[in-house]
Amino acid sequence: MREQILGLITPLMALIFFSVFLLLWRRGKMGSYVLAFAGAYLFFGLGFVATHLLPDTGAFYVFHLTQLFYTAGSVCVIWGATRRVNQHVSLPVLGLVYVLTALTLAVAVGMSDETGPRLYIVNTGYGVMFTIGTMALLQAPRRSALDKLVTVLFAISAAQFFIRPALTLLIAGGSAASDYRESIYYSVLSVAVTIQSLATAVCLIWACAWDLIQGERERAQRDVLTGLRSRRAFEQDALSTIERAKQEGVPIAIVVADIDHFKSVNDVYGHQVGDKAIAIFGSVVDGMIRHSDIAGRIGGEEFCIIAWNCDAASAKTMADRIRRRFADTRIAGMPDDTRLTASFGVAARREGEGYGKLFARADAELYRAKESGRDRVCLPERENNLARLPLDREVRTASA
Repeated sequence: MREQILGLITPLMALIFFSVFLLLWRRGKMGSYVLAFAGAYLFFGLGFVATHLLPDTGAFYVFHLTQLFYTAGSVCVIWGATRRVNQHVSLPVLGLVYVLTALTLAVAVGMSDETGPRLYIVNTGYGVMFTIGTMALLQAPRRSALDKLVTVLFAISAAQFFIRPALTLLIAGGSAASDYRESIYYSVLSVAVTIQSLATAVCLIWACAWDLIQGERERAQRDVLTGLRSRRAFEQDALSTIERAKQEGVPIAIVVADIDHFKSVNDVYGHQVGDKAIAIFGSVVDGMIRHSDIAGRIGGEEFCIIAWNCDAASAKTMADRIRRRFADTRIAGMPDDTRLTASFGVAARREGEGYGKLFARADAELYRAKESGRDRVCLPERENNLARLPLDREVRTASA
């Protein structure tokens, strides 16, 4: 009776973790990776229940059934962890590992009643899977302390799948499949799985909670219509980016943009159409800047971009691409033959210049673009002369 109660601790913990991840996914409206974590602990719990409660552990199907559940759980947790950090893990490759392991297990079950070969086979399969997951996590661009901890736990899991069967069987020896639940290996397995599941689950819950907090914070800093940074968030990021550019000696430029005749759009077509125009312009901007650039909506129809590692010529080229793309984009609610345009002001940061002065110069160029007829890009004459020169390879790369 005591062994049965102790044996149910792990599946009960798995059920609790399943419920926590499912709650985070539903209430927090989080990504599919959280649902994958919930599925992982559901499968882990089912696998342990099957191992602990099936009447005859010597039956041929017991190891196959538990392997299926544990493999499904492993695939879910590996896919979820890699998905969380925008890394790709090949499900067909993990499926191939399972198939090869299952076939080898079938041969071992048919040849011998000993648990030793079976344990080596299934644990090697899990170890290979977690090794693949660990390698994918190591390639992730996100490398916070929490991400590193998840990677370390995956590496430990992979290692223990290779080491634990050999070490335990070396010390305690093998046993018949019918005596599996009374073996020392099973006792060690119960303790190891409980500790491993607890540590991994707590870490993953912590990671999901952190993602939830960061997501809420980021949503609060985003403009509702465009998804770009709000004015306050943009200016905070712009200040820190310019400071970093000063320290690293990296060229930086600013682009200020404004939709032409926007008041007329609201007056003639209504504010809903005006909102659509703002949303579309924001989408065009977001789709044409680089990951290193920063964009925000800083006013009604006014936008600003901080272009990292970019001089005036490259920033002008980028702004002109945005201008042409927006001018070719149809706005729902407006006649098919009617298009909106935008004007742009560009300025490159000068030595010792901060955000305030840099923005003021770009804004003055935006005003000049408006006064000159709109639907154009303007920048200071000195920088404009440089922009007319042929671009060298580095500048071309920065503008790509």
